[in-house]
Amino acid sequence: MGSTWGNALKISIFGESHGAGIGVVLDGFPAGVPYDEAFVLREMERRAPGRNRQSTARREADTPQILSGVYGGKTTGTPICAVIGNTNTRSQDYAALADQPRPGHADYTGAVRYHGFNDPRGGGHFSGRLTAPLVFAGALCKLYLKKKGVTVGAHIQSIAQIQDTAFDDVAVSADELDALRMQEYPILNPRAQAAMLAAIEDARMDCDSVGGVIECAAVGLPAGLGSPMMDTVESRLSSILFAVPAVKGVEFGVGFGFAEYRGSHANDPMYLDADGRVRTETNNNGGVLGGITSGMPVVFRAVIKPTASIAKRQNTLNLATGKVEPLEIHGRHDPCIVTRAAPVIEAAAAVALTDLYLEGYGYAAE
Repeated sequence: MGSTWGNALKISIFGESHGAGIGVVLDGFPAGVPYDEAFVLREMERRAPGRNRQSTARREADTPQILSGVYGGKTTGTPICAVIGNTNTRSQDYAALADQPRPGHADYTGAVRYHGFNDPRGGGHFSGRLTAPLVFAGALCKLYLKKKGVTVGAHIQSIAQIQDTAFDDVAVSADELDALRMQEYPILNPRAQAAMLAAIEDARMDCDSVGGVIECAAVGLPAGLGSPMMDTVESRLSSILFAVPAVKGVEFGVGFGFAEYRGSHANDPMYLDADGRVRTETNNNGGVLGGITSGMPVVFRAVIKPTASIAKRQNTLNLATGKVEPLEIHGRHDPCIVTRAAPVIEAAAAVALTDLYLEGYGYAAE
């Protein structure tokens, strides 16, 4: 069940990059959640290709067609199915890849896993194109979470070696997260944005690519969501975040920085705020203790590797001849995936948090 995820809320993503279309089924989504089409389409637009110089030239409208699960402007509680058409494919660019797997791609591993019957065009089912239905699912989950007072948002923490200002992990607000989703580039420091775009352009001119980090936060979550040991908040979030093809690492709170701390610095001292809620002075643990939400903002970072498809000549193994040969990849590819990744990371987080919320509180929309 490699393309199905979830416990109380299950999502199944289907399709291939150059097939007729891609889509998602959500089973277990609550009834009675108002469907805000403008909000959903804005989320799809944030991820859509071909919007600027930093993304692929492939242009897709990415308008979801809802086949079931929404009636009279609200969710019905039955499975929601949405399909997104593929309208701008150039499959001839991938004709030679059956014998020449691209370095850094799943061409080889996919062929081994599916005994050569996988669709290699545009990466097939392994393509980043499959994050479009994930963003649709995440948009619905954001609408559900908003009714619970929960907001999920993200910014570009870094591209190449250029760093943005980090979130204030104690005081990050819903307003701040909502403002970021309206920006073409969700970056907190305008000076960092200019340097990031310059680094992407430099890589593009060199027929290469760059990676980066997305920092994501969820605010308004109650304490008590999640479970210890094998089913923690961190493990649930990570399992769906690693479904995003380019994600190669995830850390929560200070993450690997804990290796440099003493316990007296790492611990988050507790206090009662003016409303009688338990809060912490710091949030080094990223809003999760013992695998369970603490009521503080859940903050994590996901590493996005450089786009594997680059025009720069590389060597690969010709599977038909057994010889190492030069490979020049044609087609339309992002010199940096990170500029379109924030809504994808947000979507994955929103789906996971909705699943956890439904487990903890049941299926009522209100």
